[in-house]
Amino acid sequence: MKLHVFNPEHDLALAANLSNFTAPHAGRKLRADLGCLPALWADEDDVVLVENIEQAKKTYARLRARVGGKQCHFVDKNLLSKLDIREVEPWGWDLALRSSLLRYGVNAVPSEENIETIRELSHRRHAMSLLLKLQTIPGTIGTSYLAESVEDVLSYMKDYPRMVVKAPWSSSGRGVRFVGASLNDYQERWISNVIDKQGCVMVEPHYNKVRDFGMEFESDGMGNIKYLGLSLFQTKNGAYTGNIIADESEKRDILSRYISIDLIGSIKLEIENALSEMYKGRYKGPFGVDMMLVATDEKDGFLLHPCVEINLRRTMGHVALSVPLFADGYARVMQIVLTDKYRIRVRKA
Repeated sequence: MKLHVFNPEHDLALAANLSNFTAPHAGRKLRADLGCLPALWADEDDVVLVENIEQAKKTYARLRARVGGKQCHFVDKNLLSKLDIREVEPWGWDLALRSSLLRYGVNAVPSEENIETIRELSHRRHAMSLLLKLQTIPGTIGTSYLAESVEDVLSYMKDYPRMVVKAPWSSSGRGVRFVGASLNDYQERWISNVIDKQGCVMVEPHYNKVRDFGMEFESDGMGNIKYLGLSLFQTKNGAYTGNIIADESEKRDILSRYISIDLIGSIKLEIENALSEMYKGRYKGPFGVDMMLVATDEKDGFLLHPCVEINLRRTMGHVALSVPLFADGYARVMQIVLTDKYRIRVRKA
């Protein structure tokens, strides 16, 4: 039996690297309200871990009414020790999730050494390394630097009037700061604190972004990378706000208004080649590579930034790919909205 777990606090837990980690309120609420999400991709014989079974049934019933889907079995932590769980498929692996599952009788978890490997592979320097390989392809743009001191950051700022500074491990939006020609006291303290805790920060020029998108993949852990599809998503201040649900050809058509389809294909192949060896024997599971379309300085065309982030976990792009296409042929936008609780909203694009 396979157990699915939606642990959206994963990025923060990975950064903390603690077996006993308490997520911020927003992360705990997101997990509690939308714990049923894995039902969209789980097989019928699988089970999905939720905090409240009856609430999960109601939430998933409403979601199924809008997007379709199959029946699913929900369990809470008190039932785990009674089940013969041979495999666990979480949003992402971290020490906190491993410790929690062991505490409730689930032994099919990675070793601490395996999770340390996943954490190391999740460091943003690997996105920098992949970008170095991808930027040799004509039609691309992008550069990234590793800074081990505030002085390093200041030296890079001499070359760029606007920059983005990122923590090596962080969740979308939380570990990112946009800086201008100089650092204020708050920014300098934040950078120093991240370097003290995580060893460095990543520094990148600020580009004239016109569109976010990504590619979703899955690693089998044996050196094979499977491409799953394009993810066209929306962000605000670096945080995720929504995904387009559409046929792959429709998403390619949207991107072809800016760049050539051949370029997209070349980037896909290079990612598969570069990461198949890196993840062989080290990582099994879904991952995504975030990208963006950038307007040229002359405003006469567009370039592709082929690796803004590597998310070594499941992403909302994977979720969107799990939603069946609608019979009327119209694309949809899937969003997470917060009212009295977190909800999945799906509307016509």
